[in-house]
Amino acid sequence: MYAIVNISGKQFKAEKGSKLCVPKLSLEEGKKIVLDDVLMVHDGKSTNFGNPKVAGAKVTATVIDHGRERKILVYKKKRRKGYARKNGHRQWYTNLEVQNVQITKAKPAAKPKKEDK
Repeated sequence: MYAIVNISGKQFKAEKGSKLCVPKLSLEEGKKIVLDDVLMVHDGKSTNFGNPKVAGAKVTATVIDHGRERKILVYKKKRRKGYARKNGHRQWYTNLEVQNVQITKAKPAAKPKKEDK
């Protein structure tokens, strides 16, 4: 069973036991997080797509650690103008370990009864 989860505006595939490297979350290491912004769930037989979320689906994960990506260089240059700028950037990230992917069957909404007059 796996799910597609929206975390900080990015989509990730979450399976039980998988590790995700997501944009930095302000949680302490070892804390559990429940992700309920589930866009799709596949259980081996059927696939449930949300509109925009799947009702009753959630993913639980544990924060492993925080860190920074390797440095990327950003270089700007305009030819023949003497303009050149070099800049570096290191993005913060959080490592998550997915504990469980679950979906509960949502009860159908009760239909309002029509009254006879």
